[in-house]
Amino acid sequence: MRKPLDYKENLKIDLHIHSTASDGTLSPLEILRLAHQLNLGAIAITDHDTMAGVKEALAQGIPPSLKFLPGVEISVLPPPTFSNLGSFHFLGYSIDPDNTLLNHTCSELQRARKNRNPRILKILNELGLNITLTQVQKEAGECQLGRPHIAQVMLKKGYVKSINEAFDRYLSQGKPAYVDKYRLDCAKAIEIILAAGGVPVLAHPFLVQTQNDKILEDLVITLMEMGLQGLEVYYPEHSPEKTAHYAKIANRRRLLMTGGTDFHGSLKPEIQMGSGKGNLSIPYAIYEKLVGL
Repeated sequence: MRKPLDYKENLKIDLHIHSTASDGTLSPLEILRLAHQLNLGAIAITDHDTMAGVKEALAQGIPPSLKFLPGVEISVLPPPTFSNLGSFHFLGYSIDPDNTLLNHTCSELQRARKNRNPRILKILNELGLNITLTQVQKEAGECQLGRPHIAQVMLKKGYVKSINEAFDRYLSQGKPAYVDKYRLDCAKAIEIILAAGGVPVLAHPFLVQTQNDKILEDLVITLMEMGLQGLEVYYPEHSPEKTAHYAKIANRRRLLMTGGTDFHGSLKPEIQMGSGKGNLSIPYAIYEKLVGL
């Protein structure tokens, strides 16, 4: 049976998904299966600082009904003139997963993450939370070990009542057990994404530490001068008003709009693939514009 001409209007997408290759709890194959079950039109696996999940998904084979974008998420430092805004993240889409420079950079960033974990555990131990690296490694399994896995052990041991509490009380920036990590210079990160054939996008702009709309747009303009091409407009934590505001910035600056749930599986049980907290709906047209269809 032929599909109706407007069938794409009913398809939704999710371009911000994490697998077990970084800090998600579903394998790339499980993500593909779930996306197919949910009848999503397109997805992107955007693991932190690694292409392993993307490569595994491609090796498994993408269902014919599903469009797949190779992606990555990279933590970056703000430009010098915006140093008070904290760190933020870039998403890279349609990248070559075998690009040498990208993979070398990801390896460096993963080493920095790995070196950070023992320092976090040392602080937690000094605070009276008896957690060992072996326990966290067991929790992480084959995943890229990080703060979410430390939070899981804290939850299992009864030190906190939820993952969110672990971050709110101990692990988030400004909290007692927070340890900063190495981040790429933002211009360098954009350069690497572009060199890998990708589209650099500013992720979840609501996390940029400013409530001043003009400062945010000035930041976007500065990043565009470095090669930024998109803005993540659709996101579970973006209110309708914020979504509309970010869309206006994207349209005014002729940036591509993207969107995704930041799905991590059971680490963020309130966030579901494709729908976020239940009310997120990202149109298929966003994917088509991103890939130039």
